[in-house]
Amino acid sequence: MNKDSRIYVAGHTGLVGSAVVRELRRKGYTNLIIHDHFKNHNEKGFDKNANGVDLRCGDCVLDLFYQEEPEYVFLAAAHAGGIKEAIDHPVEMLSDNILIQTNVINACHEFGVKKLINFGSSCLYPVDAEQPYREEQLGTGKTDENWSYAVAKLAGIELCRAYHRQHGSNFMTVMPCNIYGINDRFDEFGHVIPSLIRKFHGKDSMSIWGNPETKREFLYSDDLATICVNLMEGYCYEDLKNGVLNVGSGVEVSMLDLVETIRKIVRTRATHDAVYSFDGKSDKAGVPSKLMDSSRMRALGLEPKITLEDGIRRVFDSYCACDKSGKRQAA
Repeated sequence: MNKDSRIYVAGHTGLVGSAVVRELRRKGYTNLIIHDHFKNHNEKGFDKNANGVDLRCGDCVLDLFYQEEPEYVFLAAAHAGGIKEAIDHPVEMLSDNILIQTNVINACHEFGVKKLINFGSSCLYPVDAEQPYREEQLGTGKTDENWSYAVAKLAGIELCRAYHRQHGSNFMTVMPCNIYGINDRFDEFGHVIPSLIRKFHGKDSMSIWGNPETKREFLYSDDLATICVNLMEGYCYEDLKNGVLNVGSGVEVSMLDLVETIRKIVRTRATHDAVYSFDGKSDKAGVPSKLMDSSRMRALGLEPKITLEDGIRRVFDSYCACDKSGKRQAA
């Protein structure tokens, strides 16, 4: 990419998209295309001056690409959330993501986008797959309780692969582990780290879903963004395993250790020390472990830098700076 290349970041207000925007700006890219994603915007077409687009609307996406002519695209827009969101809204998780991915990926082909980076998730790997998860295991079995989201995201990955097979398109997919960072959701539908920060900061006692022995791998969003921008700058589909690359920290932490780390960090500013217990419900704990094999990422010279404790401190500082309502901060 050149510093003045036209780069579209779909989902720039979200956790991953906002981190990508920060990294692009840090590296001096000046021609970023960013538009709010209107989830309830029903009008057809795209008004550049209105600065908003419903990515579930095919005509809106085509209008956006026609007017903006992006050369490179980061597809970070998605209907995502924590386990509660997956349980309560499976219809939207499936239908919204199918539409968003299909519309954006098809438009990338139609308008000759040079490179696309699509974002998957570690929750797409089969629950009974051998760990650490390798890229070639993707799509070989049933995933965890987030099935609606997984089905949609797997379809998006396969669509990228299909465009490469049929048209030679340089459409890549990164598979990050659990991502956390500033600009995340702190409400009840958020991911585990921001949800726990909110609870420890505002409650004297709480019950935590799942089991303390459950293990997860976490990656700070700015580390993911740095790796993805480097990937866009210097690599292509053939450098990856069938167009897919795992991106992870390589370190798992138990839920008990994670909770204790968050409790200690929050306690430095809170006026109380919250008491907690795990409810032990397996249907809310997810699979026991989700460790990814990121050896191909490291072989490309890409490596995360931010430790889990340092990252959680940054997220907590971000939380203290916002209005405590779960409102996202601007990118």
